Amino acid sequence: MTTETILTNAHLILPTEVVSGTLVIRGDRIAEIQPGRSHAASAIDLGGDHVMPGVVDVHTDNLERQVEPRAGARWPSRSAMIAHDAQCAAAGVTTVLDALCLGDLGFDKERVKTFRDAVVDLDALVPTGILKSDHYLHLRCELPAVEMMELVDPVADHPLVRMVSLMDHSPGVGQYANMDRYWAMRRRAGLRDEEIQARITHLLEQRARTRDPNRRALLTRVAHLNIELASHDDRTEEEIAENIADGIRISEFPVSMVAANAARAGGMEIIAGAPNIVRGGSHSGNIAAADLVRADRVDAFASDYVPAALVESAWLCVEQTGISLAQAVGYITDKPARMSRLPDRGRIEPGLRADLVRVHVHEGQPIVMQVWRGGERVA
Repeated sequence: MTTETILTNAHLILPTEVVSGTLVIRGDRIAEIQPGRSHAASAIDLGGDHVMPGVVDVHTDNLERQVEPRAGARWPSRSAMIAHDAQCAAAGVTTVLDALCLGDLGFDKERVKTFRDAVVDLDALVPTGILKSDHYLHLRCELPAVEMMELVDPVADHPLVRMVSLMDHSPGVGQYANMDRYWAMRRRAGLRDEEIQARITHLLEQRARTRDPNRRALLTRVAHLNIELASHDDRTEEEIAENIADGIRISEFPVSMVAANAARAGGMEIIAGAPNIVRGGSHSGNIAAADLVRADRVDAFASDYVPAALVESAWLCVEQTGISLAQAVGYITDKPARMSRLPDRGRIEPGLRADLVRVHVHEGQPIVMQVWRGGERVA
């Protein structure tokens, strides 16, 4: 027998509007959207709270923070994955693309181990059905890293891969174009000036050797896959032009309006960071995401490093930029679902998966109260 759940007295956030009404779930699907209140005895009265689609997060590094909750204290990988999954679900994220780094430029030498362990853990846990959120893979490929292609090759065809991004975190490039900030960051990490200069020299020499060959090899390796390609931390028109020429359709976290404008003009979709909205600006001194929204230079938000930022960013976008709540919620549900080629979710619509989030707003703060994935309560 198909189970039925009725959610009533709710503000339903639909693709283009917010309506007061009732939502009927049968099995794992949204069955009906009804105006007004339901008088069924089994109906759950939500007291006027909002119901939105489950959040789809196309890029989160949150697993890394569970793997290393304190500097130098590495947590068992399986336990870290389960904690990460629980945090995503509690934040209303019902679909998550775990963004894992393939290659390191001296930021975290353990990142490669985190990537390898995460793939093993997902292979073991996803088939069991015990994870609260749907997990997929977003491969973050560090182009100047010597070992990047060696890491990509075994996992490129993995069925969970939904996105591949091309990154370059070399000093003087993209996010780290401001060398004063790069030096300050390295000093805060405890490096002496002679160590920083030696590292910069080494990384730039390595980039000159590896970046272009690795880029060509990566694009060739994934050309046959039914996945999306994204660039990362675009700053210049020249970078955008190269990406478009290579068939890359998504600009992830552009760090300048120049890059965002070029991406939009070239037909690329744009992902911005939700923490940028919540914090009121970029943590590394780059463009504010709110300015990108005002300029219509955002298609989706990603949590980057704080899953809870996604729902909060939607409400803050309404307050800060004047867009509608339906549009803002679309940035964290419908648009990222489409980017991930998951057309069965991301909207409150009959026939789609019943991935749903109940949100109570307290003094302007959206609070995730309940979460359903495929019609089943997971948080």
